[in-house]
Amino acid sequence: MTIVDHDPTSQRAPWAKQRILDTATDLFYREGIRLVGVDRLISESEVTKATFYKHYRSKDNLVIAYVAGRHDHDKEHIEELIRQSSGPAEALSSIVGLILAALQRPGFRGCLYLNAAAEFPEPNHPVRQLVVQHRDWYSAAIETLLAKAGHPLPGEGADDFLVARDGAMTGGYAGDPIAAAGALQRAAERIIAEAKA
Repeated sequence: MTIVDHDPTSQRAPWAKQRILDTATDLFYREGIRLVGVDRLISESEVTKATFYKHYRSKDNLVIAYVAGRHDHDKEHIEELIRQSSGPAEALSSIVGLILAALQRPGFRGCLYLNAAAEFPEPNHPVRQLVVQHRDWYSAAIETLLAKAGHPLPGEGADDFLVARDGAMTGGYAGDPIAAAGALQRAAERIIAEAKA
């Protein structure tokens, strides 16, 4: 499979390429990746079929650009949040705050990475591999913060945090977001408290 340059901020990427990616980002999250066809993406992006295929060559390439682009955005956002925090415990609390805000956002439909993994179950598919890479990075970032905070088992703490986050994102979409938010807060507080013990 050919993979396109997924950097939407590249100066080589004209407005049409960005418009297609923006449209895909909205539709893939709201409706699911497999349910949104190329013709709809072309129509809602207001580009020609030739323009779509010039920039992405296939829907698979656009899906890869979508997941990779969201990872780049999320990674940059969280790393900036960590830089602005006064210490690791505050950074962890701020990350929890991001998740809680997402649970309350209108149109919330769960975690885009878990959704993508569910739609691409084949472990060797490039989309699934991007999801794994994102989760590995996220877990490592949490582990590093917990280690800096003095957690006795930062790897296990990061695993607990990630599972609590996954549960909140899934439960917040499929069930009660308020209950999911409360459960996440309690779990995160326990994990952070272990670092301070």
